[in-house]
Amino acid sequence: MRICVYGAASPTIDKKYFELVEKMGQEMANRGHSLVFGGGGNGLMGAAARGVKSGGGYILGVIPKFFDEEKVEAICDFCDELIQPDTMRQRKQLMEDNADAFIIVPGGIGTYEEFFEILTLKQLCRHNKPIALYNIMGYYDDINYAMEQAMKKNFIRDNCKELYYVTDELDDLLRYVETPVEKIRTIKELKDG
Repeated sequence: MRICVYGAASPTIDKKYFELVEKMGQEMANRGHSLVFGGGGNGLMGAAARGVKSGGGYILGVIPKFFDEEKVEAICDFCDELIQPDTMRQRKQLMEDNADAFIIVPGGIGTYEEFFEILTLKQLCRHNKPIALYNIMGYYDDINYAMEQAMKKNFIRDNCKELYYVTDELDDLLRYVETPVEKIRTIKELKDG
């Protein structure tokens, strides 16, 4: 299975995040999965790649050319394949097209945007792939709370919570993304409008 991991590029976060995400990557590889990710060498992106590499897994990095040209961030130098599209939009499309499932580890604005875009696409029935938030040290508690509040106030349908999974347990996380999504929904079931 090709698992897309979205996550932080920052190298300045708590080291515990690095340890747990690197362990996740290694366990992904141990279970026969490959990594699709944003191609960064730092942060939790780099940690996921190091973990998959140490487990002998295949790594596909996707990072826009301008990241290299403008020295935006370090690029992972041990990807089995590195694709360098022109734009961020192309990057996200390539990552989505090359993934069978999505894991979102802690991250910043870009990670939030990637999670909400892939969730929106699932709600609109553009894909039916598993999506899981790896809630390390309660990082996604506030997002979870915000989603629940939006559901209570009828901005989001309650069945949206069926479209993704939140856990802080590694085995639980991987078991979820390894399980095919059984029911293909319709847009009318999932969205008002």
